[in-house]
Amino acid sequence: MRKIGAIILAAGLSRRMGKPKLFLPLFNVPVIHYPVSLAVRQKLDPIIVVGGKHVQQLQLELDEYKEKIAIIYNSEYEQGMSSSLKAGINAVNEKADAVFIFLADQPFVSNLVVEKLLKAYEENYENGMKIFRPRYADQVGHPILFDKSLFSKFHTLSGDEGGKRILKANEDKLVYIDFENAKLNFDIDTPQDYDSLIKSNLNLRSEEFDN
Repeated sequence: MRKIGAIILAAGLSRRMGKPKLFLPLFNVPVIHYPVSLAVRQKLDPIIVVGGKHVQQLQLELDEYKEKIAIIYNSEYEQGMSSSLKAGINAVNEKADAVFIFLADQPFVSNLVVEKLLKAYEENYENGMKIFRPRYADQVGHPILFDKSLFSKFHTLSGDEGGKRILKANEDKLVYIDFENAKLNFDIDTPQDYDSLIKSNLNLRSEEFDN
């Protein structure tokens, strides 16, 4: 069985929100807890949370997980997402055969998503497939699973481009896994996103999200 890690990108500046969105309460739990608890439940290892300006608050908020995760500080967080990806990959190094890239502001990614991506990886690895990405109601999303053979490619990234360049250059090695529920791909970027989420009274403990 291959060892699968996780990098949770939590160093964004929340410019559109106007305040640190990862600490906003969502059904009495800070937003950041959702991706972290999912990675812990799935026994991913190592689990690297990449923080920036608010890394000390991350450490406080995630204290209950301190035995199972590592929180690292990206001193170049202002340069954009690529700097956090590189910091995360450096922290994973040779400790995993593949790694999930999670966005910290997506609270609805479910166990089912992770499990299906892991299954696809195990079934397709020998066929030369190296990237596994969910597609929610035909909309691409996260988390994305990258094989370790692509880790070095992250060091070519710059600015706020994320991993798009790697995806484009390796389209022949990319497998999409489809899900019908578009809500699983919901991310929180603006006060309007957050307000609509709270007003919707979604039950995160429903079968829809726990499976």
